[in-house]
Amino acid sequence: MSRIKTLFLSASLLGLSSGVAISAEMTVLASIKPVHALVAGVMKNVGTPGLLVEGNASPHAYSLKPSQAAALQQATLVFWVGHDLETFLDKPLETIATDGVSISLAEAPGVTRLPFRDAGADVHDDHGHDDHKHDDHSHDDDGHSEAAHADDGHGHDHGEGATDPHVWLDPANAKAMTLHIAETLSQADPQNAERYRQNAADLTARIETMTQEIAAELAPVQEQGYVVFHDAYQYFEKRFGLSQVGAITLSPEATPSAARIAEIQHRIEDTGAVCVFSEPQFNPKFVNVVIEGTPARTGTLDPLGSSLPDSADLYVELMHGMARAFTDCLAPAE
Repeated sequence: MSRIKTLFLSASLLGLSSGVAISAEMTVLASIKPVHALVAGVMKNVGTPGLLVEGNASPHAYSLKPSQAAALQQATLVFWVGHDLETFLDKPLETIATDGVSISLAEAPGVTRLPFRDAGADVHDDHGHDDHKHDDHSHDDDGHSEAAHADDGHGHDHGEGATDPHVWLDPANAKAMTLHIAETLSQADPQNAERYRQNAADLTARIETMTQEIAAELAPVQEQGYVVFHDAYQYFEKRFGLSQVGAITLSPEATPSAARIAEIQHRIEDTGAVCVFSEPQFNPKFVNVVIEGTPARTGTLDPLGSSLPDSADLYVELMHGMARAFTDCLAPAE
């Protein structure tokens, strides 16, 4: 993990009384790979953030390693999506990272947050297109564990005002997160503020180009119905106008009931859905059960970029990979 020369954290950033500042050697951590990529892009040629959730591990059910707990104890800044995704960080941020500052990017200015959908409801009628507008600015996720309960797919209690935390899957949100990362780092490290802001401008321009490329790639398959393993993709779907018709489970730790499996099978038949997507972080057995006896194909969506090397390029590569997964599975068979 790279460390940056001693800098000052502003009183407003730390939430301290006016005039108080801290001077310390600065260490930056990021929770999941997409967040790490955005932070690494902003810190390019200055430093490298550390990553907590590595490989194909899921933030929904993660446990810190002792070495990671030690890193948290030394952290100055910790960038994460928020309480509703990386629930494993809630207590450690309060009890271990006591000298650092955590930055919830789901709450960054300009980030749009969408309410949870009922995984049992028809969701495909709600899809939009690239010029859609979102007005909701609340926040939350399916990140809590429901492993002990069967999932009937007809709604779960996520708490009042709960919203879907998979915010990075809308590139407009990723741009807003990038700008907030740059401003946070600039406050903490004013000597490198110009570099952070220029890096953020370069990265947001790259994300904008990526968005246009993905929109063009997905346009031919917008009307093709599909089912996902868990309902984590509405930000991507609304941005690019895709037609999800259902999710096997709302919470990835929940075991879908036999009734839920049968319901999804009927929905595939009724809607003509052509693909059912699994995820590398979770057991694909339920996807295999769902497609049994249907003409639907299978594909894999990886919202975390688990197979990609950790780098500043990962976010753009992740999003292009998602687009390829959709087009490969949704395009008509030749």
